[in-house]
Amino acid sequence: MKMVTHESRHNLLCVDQTLLFLFREHLLFGLKIPKDCGRSGVSGEMDFLSAWIMSPSTLPFLCLIWSTQAQQAFRSEPRNLTVRMGATAVLRCEVLRASGTVQWVKDGLLLGPQRSLPGFPRYSMIGNPKRGQNHLQIEKAQLEDEAFYECQAGQSESSLAIISNTALVNVLIPPSRPYFEVDMATPWVAGKKYTFTCIVPDAKPAAEITLYKDGVKLTGAESFTVSGSKDKLLNTHAEVTVTALSSDNGRQLACQAGNPALFRPVETTVTMSVYFPPQPPAIVGLSREEVKAGRTLMLECVSHGGNPLANLHWTKNGEVLSTTWEEDFVAQKSSSFLNLKISPVDNQAVLCCESVNLVSLSPLSVSRRITVLFEPTEVTLLGSSTAIEGQVLSLCCIASSSNPPVQIRWWLGYKELNTTSVTVEEGDHGGMTTMSNMTHQVSREEDGLKLTCEAFNKGTHFSKTQVTTVSVYYPPQKIWLDAPPQDVPLRSGTTVRLTCFATGGNPTGSLTWFKDGKVVSDALSQTSFDRGVARELVLVLTASDNMATYRCDARNEAKEAISAYTKLMVRFPALSVTITIKQKELRRGQLLNLECQSGSSNPQASVSWSLGALRFKGEEQPPKKAQYGGVSVRSSLSLNLTSQHHNQRIICQAYSAVLAEGPNTFFKLNVLYPPEFSPEQPTQVQVVEDDVATIPLLVSANPEEVSCIWLHRREKLVKEGDLRFHWSDDNSLEIENVTRKNAGVYTVRCTNDEGVSQISITLDVQYAPSVKAEKDPVIVNLGETADLICVADANPIISGMFSWKFRGEGEEETGEETQEDESGLLTIHDVTRAHAGLYRCTANNDIASPATVDVQLIVQFKPVLQKGAQWRKVASRGDGTTTAELVCQAEGIPRVEFSWEKNGVRMDFANPRYEERTVREGFFHTSTVLVVNVSAALDYAVFSCTAHNSLGEDKLDIQLVSTNHPDPPSLFRRVSVTHDSVTLEWIPGFNGGLRQRFRIRYCWDRSASFLYMDVFPPSATIFTVTNLQPVTTYNFSVNALNAMGESGYADNNAVLTVTTKERPEEEKLPPDDDSVSPSARGLPAYLTVVFTVVFGVLLVLNSLGCYFGLRWKRRRGQTGDGGGSVLDVKKNEEEGSSQSTVSNSNKYESREKINAAAQRTLLIDSGSETESNVYESYAAESGHYYYYPTGGYRPPLSPHPEETRRLDFTHPDNQSHLYEEVRDTGLYQEVLASSPPSHPSLFDHRLPYQRNEWRPPTYPQQGAERARDFMDVQRPQRDSDLPFDLRGELV
Repeated sequence: MKMVTHESRHNLLCVDQTLLFLFREHLLFGLKIPKDCGRSGVSGEMDFLSAWIMSPSTLPFLCLIWSTQAQQAFRSEPRNLTVRMGATAVLRCEVLRASGTVQWVKDGLLLGPQRSLPGFPRYSMIGNPKRGQNHLQIEKAQLEDEAFYECQAGQSESSLAIISNTALVNVLIPPSRPYFEVDMATPWVAGKKYTFTCIVPDAKPAAEITLYKDGVKLTGAESFTVSGSKDKLLNTHAEVTVTALSSDNGRQLACQAGNPALFRPVETTVTMSVYFPPQPPAIVGLSREEVKAGRTLMLECVSHGGNPLANLHWTKNGEVLSTTWEEDFVAQKSSSFLNLKISPVDNQAVLCCESVNLVSLSPLSVSRRITVLFEPTEVTLLGSSTAIEGQVLSLCCIASSSNPPVQIRWWLGYKELNTTSVTVEEGDHGGMTTMSNMTHQVSREEDGLKLTCEAFNKGTHFSKTQVTTVSVYYPPQKIWLDAPPQDVPLRSGTTVRLTCFATGGNPTGSLTWFKDGKVVSDALSQTSFDRGVARELVLVLTASDNMATYRCDARNEAKEAISAYTKLMVRFPALSVTITIKQKELRRGQLLNLECQSGSSNPQASVSWSLGALRFKGEEQPPKKAQYGGVSVRSSLSLNLTSQHHNQRIICQAYSAVLAEGPNTFFKLNVLYPPEFSPEQPTQVQVVEDDVATIPLLVSANPEEVSCIWLHRREKLVKEGDLRFHWSDDNSLEIENVTRKNAGVYTVRCTNDEGVSQISITLDVQYAPSVKAEKDPVIVNLGETADLICVADANPIISGMFSWKFRGEGEEETGEETQEDESGLLTIHDVTRAHAGLYRCTANNDIASPATVDVQLIVQFKPVLQKGAQWRKVASRGDGTTTAELVCQAEGIPRVEFSWEKNGVRMDFANPRYEERTVREGFFHTSTVLVVNVSAALDYAVFSCTAHNSLGEDKLDIQLVSTNHPDPPSLFRRVSVTHDSVTLEWIPGFNGGLRQRFRIRYCWDRSASFLYMDVFPPSATIFTVTNLQPVTTYNFSVNALNAMGESGYADNNAVLTVTTKERPEEEKLPPDDDSVSPSARGLPAYLTVVFTVVFGVLLVLNSLGCYFGLRWKRRRGQTGDGGGSVLDVKKNEEEGSSQSTVSNSNKYESREKINAAAQRTLLIDSGSETESNVYESYAAESGHYYYYPTGGYRPPLSPHPEETRRLDFTHPDNQSHLYEEVRDTGLYQEVLASSPPSHPSLFDHRLPYQRNEWRPPTYPQQGAERARDFMDVQRPQRDSDLPFDLRGELV
């Protein structure tokens, strides 16, 4: 083996790098590469150049050229970019070994070589030019910036020009403010429907519109988009129809629009105005129909609701009284007030109030009838009411006219006087005047009684009185006091009422109060009561009222006085409390002596001391007598001073347990002490990174002038050291944009005139996690346990901060999640293939945004081959002109290797007739063997494919066979059933290598004949049979057909029995007495005769055509074997020359021509190919398509053992294929040509993490069948064009 030296490798490297450049620049001394080289394009050029440069005379020349040149290349290229309008977009472009001029191209337009890009003020090139960075920056992106951009490096002396990938800048445009297309100037009317449209103009992409009425989303809106004011901009229209309601008045219609260019939706609102009639009016203020004359009625007519509010007016007996009203838009009502003074002429009058507005159909009204009751206008009492005891009083009472007339009664006190005489006469306005005379002898007991004349109206139950007082003179009689008992103690501050009463005497006596013999001037005024007088003295008890004497005197004009006396026992607290001290300055640690003196109190007070929540008992001295009959107490207290006593108040209280109160006083302490830190001073402060950290300093001192120094890591912090550090007035430290480097212990040292103190504070800076995978990817074998670990850098590390999520399709159980300190662990036991894919680890410690990392889980498993009937057979004509494609597809990890055998012997791919191609996509591995120029004698065999990797292997046998009629479908079942239809489904069988279609046979129960229905589209495997009768039992079957014949019925000729459902109630037809169907009933008799005659004529013509056609075939058969016309021979030769490139595959994605060699033979039975799959045929270059000849073949014989027969078997037995010769000129049915569509992929090529669970394709042949609705078959060739061994022989 020839060794390659270092120098030769260098020469080859030089050549490889300069070869293409020199070739394209025509530097190879005018050399020309032949056009008919074995390869095309660059491959052909490289082969030619490689042969040329390997000449020893050219290598030094090429290396010399390359040593002076360096090809420039892109290190980074622009990528597609989406940006909001107004934002800044940057397209990256970095060129290695840049030697040419770098420019940007926008939609084919060069922007210029200067980095400032003149003429494009918002465009510029940024980056480090020395590093080849020529990034395009677009500021304030606009719609016109949306274009395709390229970065180009021009050609230089040392390098070719290069052009980057094309990048699209997509600019998102927010919509303009929405607006309504609706006429809101004219109010709506309740009950009518209105359509309004919201338009959101000029958005990209189109805006999404949501409509609301009073905050409730409207449904049924129809949206569509039209072109905007500029190219690429869209206007969105949303239209909805609503029914106006009275409750909609004043409510809002809202239109919200949003698109990705907006951070929040924009909204436009409009207020609805809806007209609706008001409610009937109501009269307020007229509770009864009977009204007293002279009264002024305050009536209100109220009508609620309505838009606009109602118009109101009053009438009385049809005469308009008022046409004014008020509108209350808040309460949504109209009010009209009427002040009507009632007089006797208003009796039986009718009051009416009417309401109406613009949409009222008719006025609404309410009316009331009133009855007027009027009293006498005057009652007069004549005569004197003063007399001496024993004299007679004479009085007269007169009542003016009234309706009804009054009854006069006399009352003296509560006693009715009956010594009267009454006279009644007619009065004014139809009323009656009443007069009564009364006489009565008075007594002493009647002095002061009221003498009443009462005029009572029985109809209105109303009385009018005239009252006078009877006076009887006599001397005073008795006096007494209403006061507390003298032996009951009273509390100071209590309000006490002392009342003096006196009875008797006429005129009444005068009352006077005295305290300890002195007149009390602030007594209340004297009052009178029945048969006496009273005067009250109100006292708020004080210490001076203790044991004081109060007296009341009663006097009259007779100069006679009587008196009453009382005394009060008053308890009162100490009148004063005083604290005294001797020291002038107080310091921490001193002993303070205090004395407290209480004033007079009754009973004796108890002196106590308190300091905040602390209580002290001082030393008391013996009490002493004091003023107002009380005593005084003195107490002393000693106190050791601390800093906590500063600014505190020491309180002395003289407390009375009996009164449960006592006065107090305080002395405020001013204690001098050095700086002290509060117990509430935090020793640890937590803060989130990049926030503002505030370290409070809770220090106190007296004097308060304190200076503090901050130390961090033994270094003094000063304002000039870091601009992020700030100190407040209270010496607290504030750090802006705190980082984790600022964490640690801070020492604070504070000083005042009394001393020095210090404290240490820990700053804990918390920050969001960053996470990484400990191992990626994680590779495990099927069934093992997978451990996925991610590690986070975060503070704090909290429990439950890790979560895992499977990023593939479906909701796969992720497994067991655990946490060990800063590591998150996902454990998946018994790993299956469905577990393979990406898993996202999320770390979240509630600080800022969570961090994520993706971990790839790769599950290794042994190869699994795609199996099933569709993979086990390949059909080919075997005439030496076609190519068969045998496909073996496996899934497996790690890498799968394939090996092939033919009839148990390992295949030699050095044979030019066999070629293997292997394609790998993810864990899908496909090996394809191409059999070129398939020969029936040599290649109809069993090919074995073995897929293996380090974990195991799998094997699949693929049989290469000839074409045939289709196999029956399988798994025929019912999908759904209604009253008039049945939906059926089946699995197709092998189509015999030709395009197959399906036919459904069915009949109803007890029917002697069948109905047939062709399935459309032909390749469909699910079909609905319609126009069935309700509640009827049907029998269904399905079979397959192709050009060579038809299969038996599915599932071994099984019958699927289905009973339709009952017709729904709303669809049931009325009963029909006639038993004949509607179609039969509706056909006239004459049409039946016409159809019968036409059918008979067509039947006769068809029979004649068949007869003459058979005779013509016999004549053609006698002369056809000798060869056809020259034109047919040439045409068959041309068609045959194009058949060698058509391939046949067990993936059934390629179509094939008809086996020309098999045109003279017809396969009678395909029972040996029960597992065959779907095949298709089409002519690659011919414009005409034919079905296989199917006329005139013999009945089926026994099946041929094609799959079990050895290739070297030469003596056919009684089970060999039997064929019938078919003439070349047999009848063919021509169908229209249609271009075959592209074949859809038969397999799922998604990545492992994109699939929930691996499942083999259910019907892989359906993807190809659905793309073709018709069979395409190549016109048959003549036998004379085929090799002798293939002319109608058994294959």
